[in-house]
Amino acid sequence: MILNYVYRIYPDSNQIDLLNEWLETCRVSYNYALRELKDWIASRKCPIDRCSLESEYIMAADYPFPGYHQQQNNLPKAKKQFPRLKIVPSQVLQTNIRRLHDAWDFFQKRGYGFPRFKKYGQMKSILFPQFKTNPLTGWQI
Repeated sequence: MILNYVYRIYPDSNQIDLLNEWLETCRVSYNYALRELKDWIASRKCPIDRCSLESEYIMAADYPFPGYHQQQNNLPKAKKQFPRLKIVPSQVLQTNIRRLHDAWDFFQKRGYGFPRFKKYGQMKSILFPQFKTNPLTGWQI
């Protein structure tokens, strides 16, 4: 039997700053992944024989759809390019991208709205799928 636990934490000021930085980094990575999706879609809308009145970002025709696995596999490259991503645990970033692609699947299959960009302070929670060691010590995390 798999059990999930949800904990309400009461962090001190240093932990609040760290968690806010993690949330902001997750928001930026979510928006970056969503921008890749939107650019891919916009590059497929423009007819080949004429230019659009709007400026469109054009990608190569053989460029694959930026799916979950491709974006997840690009995270190590992004961590080298953007050192800010190294601060956040990798599984948190992976579940953040999974959240985006779940929203994309809901849009495709169930007719929900297109995933939206997250504004500053709009990302309220992050998911830790597992820990190396048990973070609970008595009554503290």
